[in-house]
Amino acid sequence: MNQKNALVIEQFRANNGIVTVVPPRGPVLLLHTWGRKTGAERVTPLMYLQDGDRQVIFASMGGWRRNPDWYHNLVADPNVTVEVGTEVYNAIAVEVHGEERERLYDTMAAQFSQFALYKKKTKRLIPVIFLQRKAAASDHPSSV
Repeated sequence: MNQKNALVIEQFRANNGIVTVVPPRGPVLLLHTWGRKTGAERVTPLMYLQDGDRQVIFASMGGWRRNPDWYHNLVADPNVTVEVGTEVYNAIAVEVHGEERERLYDTMAAQFSQFALYKKKTKRLIPVIFLQRKAAASDHPSSV
């Protein structure tokens, strides 16, 4: 994990889900995935969009040419754990397509201009994922 992510995670947990370092410039959640090759737990701070009762995340990677590693991990195993504010819950990551994807991405870009820049910067279609809360225990015990 890089130092910036470690600092964001530390602040998130110390301040009940509030992050003051910049970037990020918006609401942050912590996404727990499991490495598709190693099986090791990975924790990634991500900006998110609140859409009704669900959190939506974006595999923007700053507009780079490729998708981030966490995205490939959740495609291989969509069972994730989410920390948002002081809450921790288990979820299934579900990729959104079509008009709903466009609506969610455009909403995020309207609220946080860097997402409009990411879209212009890359030729790939940035994946949009919503986190569907599970009612039962996760397949992966979280170390949180």
